[in-house]
Amino acid sequence: MSEDRKTGSAFHANERLRLLERMAESRLDVLVIGGGITGAGIALDAASRGMKAGLVEMQDFAAGTSSRSTKLIHGGLRYLKQLEIGVVAEVGKERAVVYENGPHVTTPERMLLPLYQGGTFGKLTTSMALRFYDFLAGVKKDERRSMLSSSATLQREPLLKRNGLKGGGLYVEYRTDDARLTIEVLKKAVSWGALAVNYAKAEELQRGADGKIAGAMVRDRLGGGLFRVEAGVVINATGPWVDEIRESDGSRQGKTLHLTKGVHLVFDGARFPLRQAVYFDTPDGRMVFAIPREGKAYLGTTDTDYIGDMANPAMTREDRDYLLNAVNSMFPTLGLTAADVESSWAGLRPLVHQEGKSPSEISRRDEIFVSPSGLLSIAGGKLTGYRKMAEAVVDRAVKLGQAAGALAFGPSQTRELPISGGETGGSDGFEAYVSEKTAAGMALGLEAADASGLARRYGSNVDVLFGLYPEAIKLAEKHGLPIKLALQLLYAIREEMTVKPVDFFIRRTGLLLFHIKEVRRWKGAALQAMGSLLDWSGSEQESYRRELDHALEAATVPLSD
Repeated sequence: MSEDRKTGSAFHANERLRLLERMAESRLDVLVIGGGITGAGIALDAASRGMKAGLVEMQDFAAGTSSRSTKLIHGGLRYLKQLEIGVVAEVGKERAVVYENGPHVTTPERMLLPLYQGGTFGKLTTSMALRFYDFLAGVKKDERRSMLSSSATLQREPLLKRNGLKGGGLYVEYRTDDARLTIEVLKKAVSWGALAVNYAKAEELQRGADGKIAGAMVRDRLGGGLFRVEAGVVINATGPWVDEIRESDGSRQGKTLHLTKGVHLVFDGARFPLRQAVYFDTPDGRMVFAIPREGKAYLGTTDTDYIGDMANPAMTREDRDYLLNAVNSMFPTLGLTAADVESSWAGLRPLVHQEGKSPSEISRRDEIFVSPSGLLSIAGGKLTGYRKMAEAVVDRAVKLGQAAGALAFGPSQTRELPISGGETGGSDGFEAYVSEKTAAGMALGLEAADASGLARRYGSNVDVLFGLYPEAIKLAEKHGLPIKLALQLLYAIREEMTVKPVDFFIRRTGLLLFHIKEVRRWKGAALQAMGSLLDWSGSEQESYRRELDHALEAATVPLSD
């Protein structure tokens, strides 16, 4: 019998079956297929307008592209080089919106663009470009660009290559946790009444008497049940799988997807002691980020055409060696090798195909496709622009629904709507909020670093975690877990529909990416704790253990090319 019988939350792992039954019991206004950041944003936009919204995801939430990005809410400086002025202006301004609505998952990050003799950017053109960038993105005065001499550039990052260095440009981007951003947006949608379930696959689109799409048959991939979910509008927000859904609808015509793969490598800070986030030229003319985070440094990304398993893209030796060559070219004293790679991840970009363009040249613009059957599909776009993309899709869904005689719904409400955990007094009040909650956590008995880390990660939801402290103490003692991990595990299961160990270690905490040694150390105890909380059978326990071991191996061992 499960130790965890408290299933009051609408986002508890044990609520999945009941939520699927509720979806099947009443007709939805909108059914969203896909639980990445785009689908989560659509669910929130729809639910906050008063629509009955449902969302199904065949894997875990954010398991695809939305946990595998460069983890930046950025304005896309390189798109200015490609003269995509509209993209830069829109996503640049959206950065501030995302930051204000969720300062616990978004952090300003000064980015250094080193300038070299013969490099992509000259000093004058960089100064003008960054000034124009600040103007387009509506950057706040204290975050506007500054130009640095070569000595000032090296002061900010002493590891940089010195030969040919002319100076640098300093500007602001925003670092994020992409998976947690997705989860927090989805939790906010649930708080507005949306029904969301992971490991639930839309197997077949359903048509009404008029031939229009009217729902989907949804399979519970864990329990096996099949549910008929009816909806006024079905939205295909499945990222790399968009064309598969369009194919099943018979509407895969005209523009199609072009999948490209991006790989990132993680190094320990002792081996790559990066002080400053850097955006730099590679020997082949592309550009790559190197970013410090949580005592580590991560590097990326590659950009190559991809055909293969869309659910499990992986790093190859060629990907790894390309990035090692790039980092050693820019930081030549390090001498990094394959043995220094602690972890990695690979993700897919579902871009809209443009004939004759290389992966790096293809536009990141999003596009909405409306099929004759009424299926709405959204493709392309960037993490930064998820809210505006969602607004545009739901606007279109409202028009389709009105044309079919549905109730009218008002405009989007999300521009000034904090996401889950975002009620911290905005960005200006965030540090004071963290200080207050750190003291509260320490009063419970937590170490200062743990209390502060939890407050920063969970924002205004940290009080819920602190409320679990007595139970977490018992769980930690029973299974030999650190108290911080026990708190996160209880919260993840009860409030974030965490079903599997890989959900927890990759997408709810990011530990497998940035603290992989901790995962190896605590995986056995965590599996035992999850098994007791979720009432796993012996075979389920073993299956989930193998899945976690496979994820650990995939993060460190490249595929053969």
